[in-house]
Amino acid sequence: MTAATPAPPMIKAAAVNKFFGDLHVLKEIDFEVERGQVVVVLGPSGSGKSTLCRAINRLEPINSGEIAVDGKPLPAEGKELAALRADVGMVFQSFNLFAHKSILDNVMLAPLKVRKVSSTEARKKAMELLERVGIANQADKYPAQLSGGQQQRVAIARALAMNPKVMLFDEPTSALDPEMVQEVLDVMTDLAKEGMTMLVVTHEMGFARRAAHRVVFMSEGEIVEDSSPEEFFTAPKSDRAKDFLGKILTH
Repeated sequence: MTAATPAPPMIKAAAVNKFFGDLHVLKEIDFEVERGQVVVVLGPSGSGKSTLCRAINRLEPINSGEIAVDGKPLPAEGKELAALRADVGMVFQSFNLFAHKSILDNVMLAPLKVRKVSSTEARKKAMELLERVGIANQADKYPAQLSGGQQQRVAIARALAMNPKVMLFDEPTSALDPEMVQEVLDVMTDLAKEGMTMLVVTHEMGFARRAAHRVVFMSEGEIVEDSSPEEFFTAPKSDRAKDFLGKILTH
C-alpha cells in the first residue's frame, strides 16, 4: 500500500495581491489554514483583514497570486465558482437575511435551491441547525422580530445548512450590542470545538485567546505575525503588534 497523500490545506493563499485603485490593500499574502483549524485574523482597521476574508470566496477579485480551497484553485466565475462558494460558508457583519421569509425559510432556501435537497430533508436539517444555535423556538418568526444576536445566529445556521467545508466570519459581532456578542461567540466556540475549519476576522480578543489555534496579525496589507494565541498575546514579536495590543488591551 502506498502512503496516503497528505490532504491539502483547506485554504491556501500564495503571493496574493489586491489593489483598490492605487491603494495596495493585500501585499504578497501567503498563508494556509489546515482542515479543522480555527485561525483568527486580527489587526487595526484598514489592515486588509476583511478584504482577505472576502477574497477567499471571490467576493473581492484579486489582482495576482492564487487562492485555493481544499486543493482547488478559485475559479474566476461561472458554475465552478458557485460550487466552490457553496462549500465556503460566509457570515458577515450584517446578517443579510431575507426580511420577507421566516427564519426557517431563510435557513432552508440555499439547500433547496443549490443543493437540490427535498423540502422534507431541508426542513429537518434547518430545524436541527436552529436547535444547535439555540433558536429553534423562533423558527416561524421573521428576521425583524428577532434581536441582532438572534439574527446573527440564524445567519450562522443558514451558512451551516450548506454543509460547508470551511466557514469564514467577517467581523460577525461588530454590529451587535455588547450584551449580544457573547451568544454569537458561544455558537462559534462550539463550532470550533466540533472541528469546523474557520477563518475569523474579529476584534474579540477573548475569543481569539480561547478558540483560535492560530492568530494571524495583519497591518497595512501584510501578514506581520502568524503564531499561537499564547505567543501572540504574551510575546508579540513586532512593534506593530505590540502597539496594537497596547491600544486594545489597555481599554
